[in-house]
Amino acid sequence: MSITPLMPVYPRCDVRPVRGEGCWLVGERGERYLDFAAGIAVNALGHGHPHVTKVLQDQIATLMHVSNLYGSPQGEALAQRIIDNCFADTIFFTNSGAEAVECAIKTARRYHYVNGQPNRTKLITFKNAFHGRTMGAISATDQPKMRDGFEPLAPGFDYAAFNDLEGALALVDENTAGFLVETVQGEGGMTAGTPEFIRGLRKACDEQGMLLVLDEIQCGYGRTGKFFAYEHYGITPDIMTVAKGIGNGFPLGACLATEEAAKGMVFGTHGSTYGGNPLAMAAGMAVLDVMLEDGFFERVEKTGERLRQALEQLLPNHDALFEEIRGKGLMLGIKLKEPAVSRDFVAHLRDNHRLLTVAAGDNVFRLLPPLVIEEDHIAECIERLSAGARSYAPLTDD
Repeated sequence: MSITPLMPVYPRCDVRPVRGEGCWLVGERGERYLDFAAGIAVNALGHGHPHVTKVLQDQIATLMHVSNLYGSPQGEALAQRIIDNCFADTIFFTNSGAEAVECAIKTARRYHYVNGQPNRTKLITFKNAFHGRTMGAISATDQPKMRDGFEPLAPGFDYAAFNDLEGALALVDENTAGFLVETVQGEGGMTAGTPEFIRGLRKACDEQGMLLVLDEIQCGYGRTGKFFAYEHYGITPDIMTVAKGIGNGFPLGACLATEEAAKGMVFGTHGSTYGGNPLAMAAGMAVLDVMLEDGFFERVEKTGERLRQALEQLLPNHDALFEEIRGKGLMLGIKLKEPAVSRDFVAHLRDNHRLLTVAAGDNVFRLLPPLVIEEDHIAECIERLSAGARSYAPLTDD
């Protein structure tokens, strides 16, 4: 048998973590890595956070799972706490971001169905988007690397260029249910929606009875210096998907909606065996215990600005390699100049300088550290990144 025990769908590298300590990962040989990947923006509070660990340990010993056939005091409490701090009136808990996207698509379509407009099934999505790997989620993207070999895809999606408001509005017709858009594109290249774009989509939805569905799976939960990224724009969505930082590593996601947008989601329209079980809810509560402390998001915003300033000082020293900085808060990306390749540079930093980052589209690599990083972590990151740029630069001089 030649296939590996784990289905070989990931090109796994030689880093094999066995322990995490705050903003550091420790490999099975004892080597230490500065973790500015954070499980792809998941470990928002770092590794082994004492409060999260204690809450999960207590919950495991109390009650892990019962199914959604029964009342959920834990789920009700977490949902209410999130609702009290955002636009939403109701929440469906999932196990992942992709499942949250599936719920959002269903919620948007069902809304128009119960409004007597069953033809309004089409969602306009955006190029270079990433919404997950399920069939519905890949159908909402236009990236061949995720779609090839999986046709026929689910119908009901059109694709416009990100930040092109006129192009998006030109696709609207009598069958349009709304827009599905990342407030800040992550995997696609760390590009933030412009105020004109995000606000323009909101205005069009208000005027034409459509729904604005925001995907904040990567950019939500404090990542940009606000609880949710839409707060930067002075608007609110009708539906929103979140995951990643919501559980600090425990598999958890959620679909948030207004009462109006969710009016079609009644008994029997959706479900999940594991979604929202007591252990997941404990993880979500523990994260909010920390994030909703006074000053947490302000500190993320300030830390993100300090990291950006340090990067801005670094870039001119390697102007043959680095082109620009993108993103908001502690969701930052650096675009490389050709012939440098972001995936190669990420591997170089990982293997030679023990700095963990994440590749993205448009030749960008991502810096997604835990939201609890301190000054010494920023200084260490800049030192390792600078050393990596120096040692990588000769490779780009061909």
